[in-house]
Amino acid sequence: MQLDKRGCPCPIPVVEAKKALESAEAGTWVEVLVDNAIAVQNLRKLASHKGLKAEDEKRSQQEYAVRIQAAGKALSSKESAENLAAGKRAGDEDLPELESCQMTAEPADEKSTIEKGTILAVGSDQMGQGDEKLGHMLMKSFIYAVTKQDFLPETILFFNGGARISCEGSESLEDLRELENAGCQILTCGTCLDFYGLKEKLAVGQVTNMYEIVEQMMGAKKTIRL
Repeated sequence: MQLDKRGCPCPIPVVEAKKALESAEAGTWVEVLVDNAIAVQNLRKLASHKGLKAEDEKRSQQEYAVRIQAAGKALSSKESAENLAAGKRAGDEDLPELESCQMTAEPADEKSTIEKGTILAVGSDQMGQGDEKLGHMLMKSFIYAVTKQDFLPETILFFNGGARISCEGSESLEDLRELENAGCQILTCGTCLDFYGLKEKLAVGQVTNMYEIVEQMMGAKKTIRL
């Protein structure tokens, strides 16, 4: 089984490799093509974390191949349906390469469940400090990666600059809609929307106020702040 993820931004190669490994038969080698050494390291870490055998090869300056041997598991009904719809069976060695590099949410995994009492508090539309463009890219990747977790936060709070993420024009709207459909509550600070002139542009979730934000955070078992 081969996945061509050259040109795909983080974390797509890891996410797609994880999905392929979970659906593959035991002993099947999943080969992932990427175009940079960092992606190779990330895929090797995935294999190490799961206790799987892995090897990699640099084929050119723009092509690296990482091979990971699947441990195998029973396919879920969703995974089986996806394979049948595509006319493929897990473990087939002659599968055509998968080309999609879109970072938009797919239906949440059947095993994804809401982790009660966990809140994600997002106070900026950038992740970390430094280059603004990089910060936006990282935040987009982070929210996409959240949709791929086994356990999802019960609530996501957007405030200050983070309010832009749930509004029209945001590149994360499809991911947020997927999280909302999976049962995650999306709340955006009304004062912040008003301050940035976004009151009429909220695209996902509901408007909230500071009292509810404080109440949510004080009552949370775990709060993750960005």
